[in-house]
Amino acid sequence: MSARLMTQLLGYAGLMPFYGFLYGIACLNGLAQSVSHQGFVIYSLAIQCFVAGTLWGSAALVASEARLGRLVVSNGVVLFAVAAVLIGQLVLAGVLLILGYLALVWYERRVSRGASWYLRLRAFLTVGVVVAHCAYVALQIVQA
Repeated sequence: MSARLMTQLLGYAGLMPFYGFLYGIACLNGLAQSVSHQGFVIYSLAIQCFVAGTLWGSAALVASEARLGRLVVSNGVVLFAVAAVLIGQLVLAGVLLILGYLALVWYERRVSRGASWYLRLRAFLTVGVVVAHCAYVALQIVQA
């Protein structure tokens, strides 16, 4: 299996937990619903940190003048996402996590010289993640 195909499969598979947790929030009650709330936010934090980590990892491959920007953005987005989750307000955390994902994809598209298929994949996956977060925020508002 090629690295490109594996990247695509893992990317699409990475969307599934978001929608699984949404199902739990919308359709389950009690402890299972509570775990789904926590799972969604914690999984989102983990994925956002992972994506930011790809910038960190790619910093070694770029010219020294571009390296600093990648390192600062990757660390800044992680700190922003952690702060969003620590706020403890689920609606606000969902909105702030959306902003983190959009910032990452915007930055990647701005600085990347990578393969066009990868940038399209990142854009598609970001849309899937943002849609999931919008549904998450909507569920928080409806269930309040």
